Amino acid sequence: MNPVLEALFGSRSAAQTLLFLQNYGEGHARRIAETFGVSHMAIQRQLRRLEAEGVLVSRMVGRARIFTWNPSSATVKNLRCFLEAELERLPDEVSQQYFRQRQRPRRTGKVL
Repeated sequence: MNPVLEALFGSRSAAQTLLFLQNYGEGHARRIAETFGVSHMAIQRQLRRLEAEGVLVSRMVGRARIFTWNPSSATVKNLRCFLEAELERLPDEVSQQYFRQRQRPRRTGKVL
């Protein structure tokens, strides 16, 4: 993780959360935490803080609270452009490890 991002966003978990959401578009706390191998509560705290500040919005899907970008925030557009540039600058091994996960299950009967 880029230490500059940690400094800009105030913590490593905030930077990880924002990069995850930029890459995948949406997510829930447990999935983000498992992706980076960090505490679920640290990610949950960041998601709640970002939602309270109007950067993110959430909705319930079953029992999970899914967070995504707030489309009515003018600041979010610029933030997302910045985060996209940072994602492109990540080394390939970091990108492969954290930002190339499968988003949906394999089709039933599909052979690997």
